Amino acid sequence: MRRAWPIALALTVAVAAPAAVYAQTPAVRPIAVTPAWQTLPAPEPLPPFDLEGRVSHDGARIWFATIGAGPPVILLHGGDASAEFWGDQVPALLASGRRVILIDSRGHGRSTRDAKPLGYELMESDVIAVMDAIGVERADVVGWSDGAILGLIMAMKDPQRVTHVFAFGANMDLHGFNPLGAVAPILPQVDAALAANFAHISPTPGGYGALSRDVLAMQLSQPNYTPAELAAIKGPAIAIVDGAHEEFILREHTQYLARTIPGAVLIILPDVSHFAPLQAPDSFNASMINFFDGSPGAAPSATSSPETGR
Repeated sequence: MRRAWPIALALTVAVAAPAAVYAQTPAVRPIAVTPAWQTLPAPEPLPPFDLEGRVSHDGARIWFATIGAGPPVILLHGGDASAEFWGDQVPALLASGRRVILIDSRGHGRSTRDAKPLGYELMESDVIAVMDAIGVERADVVGWSDGAILGLIMAMKDPQRVTHVFAFGANMDLHGFNPLGAVAPILPQVDAALAANFAHISPTPGGYGALSRDVLAMQLSQPNYTPAELAAIKGPAIAIVDGAHEEFILREHTQYLARTIPGAVLIILPDVSHFAPLQAPDSFNASMINFFDGSPGAAPSATSSPETGR
């Protein structure tokens, strides 16, 4: 509510002294607004699970949960993270009439691991094992970062198990990394959030440092897929997606993936970075659901174009 007394005071002065009176107003300082792509909002809590369990596979116990009913959608999180980071996506998928399947990658979140090195193809086989255990023959997949790599490997190695892959922030060879990502200002916030999440839900809460080192070792040596392997992907519909301010993956690599994978759609989400599912969940969710529903243009503000293999 604006206060009325400065106006009354000005009128009184004008009557007493006809000379010109100039109202003095305080200087207005611009309010600094942090761009969304520089922020790391916390995800919403996950809704209650309809089914929760663990699947023993190749030396690990892989945690999963399902929520809702309808066509299944598997959500695959990024490196060092867990399914908890999908809290802003699950409600939108449920509202669209889908069954959500959450999985913690081996060694991440609530899942365990053995002494063997982590590997993307090993973790992809864990996803297939969960699908087999809960009787899901085929599903849509949403992957974020390492999870997007897993989704694309599913399309490559097990295409009969996948209908759509919405791959956000993926690299499929080591040339896709942006070396400047190592000094991204957002990294301290990210590391703190990942460590806190791990300590809260892991069966080995003190093991985050070891997991992070092993994940980094995997990321520095994998994946290494050739253009010919990517061009041989057939079957699932694929969206290659990234943020306009992506810190860790080169835009040229994202465009290369969309150009090389037959029929892939390229979607660039504006005003967000590698953490778009947290920074702009409405835009991310609209892009994801529209793609699944057959409208690859995604959110109205997203840049989207079909790319075909050479």
